[in-house]
Amino acid sequence: MSTLRIMSNNIWKCDKNYTAWEALGEDCSAPTRAKGFARVYTETKPDILGIQECSPLMAECIMDHMKQDGAPYALLWGRDTPIIYRYDRLELVDCGYCNYPENVPGYEGSFNNQKTKSYSTAVFRIKENGHLLIFATTHLWWKLSDPAAGGSYQAYSDEARFFQLNQLLDHVDNLREQYACPAVIVGDLNTVYASPAVQSALGRGYVHGYDVAVEYRDENNGHHYCYADGYDHYEMPKDFQASIDHILIGNCPEGAVRRFQRYTPDWYMPLSDHFPVWIDMEL
Repeated sequence: MSTLRIMSNNIWKCDKNYTAWEALGEDCSAPTRAKGFARVYTETKPDILGIQECSPLMAECIMDHMKQDGAPYALLWGRDTPIIYRYDRLELVDCGYCNYPENVPGYEGSFNNQKTKSYSTAVFRIKENGHLLIFATTHLWWKLSDPAAGGSYQAYSDEARFFQLNQLLDHVDNLREQYACPAVIVGDLNTVYASPAVQSALGRGYVHGYDVAVEYRDENNGHHYCYADGYDHYEMPKDFQASIDHILIGNCPEGAVRRFQRYTPDWYMPLSDHFPVWIDMEL
């Protein structure tokens, strides 16, 4: 039996510094923040890391710092949603990438106008025991379906996320048929646990890491304020039900997920509006 730490982290796609940050005596550029992310990963030691909102510059800077630290990690590039994994523990068997289509059949509007919403997949063999695992990281459409959201409103956004996630689920289910092994999907789904998108995954037989963790589960939502005009503690509901970062598991053996946890030290606040979240899973 091997225990894998599987993490998701939206790292805020921002390569340059902003005037508001300079006024605070801070620097939000990718080269500066990359040092912090490298610290997170060397401290928490994820075996597989799914990233969202990652620029080529940020990926290069993070990997440079990890290499300097002697951390045994490899990068599997996929635009905006790359995968980082421990090459000393895992062998890459298969991989893929998809940028979601801009249009959703039956619904008017553009739901990937900047071509930043995508998914990356990988199939890994655990070197210790030979077992296989399918992994995917994704970032779904961000706007809200509630007209009260003002500038963040766009009609049919819930339907778009439902469509995008189920496109990924179809692909992962094909991999599950091919490789006959568990699958873990992580990502910023830009929607809460009770949403049609997340509930559709549960309806297809997936389970949420929060629901099945047997030793510990973090009750926070993992989100705070960190944008071009600065950063601060985010004034929003703190419970898990408000979380938009999720970990879904298919073919999950009973009792396999030990922990569902977030990394939330105060020093992390200037790095991203999303705290990293992970599961420890026995395979």
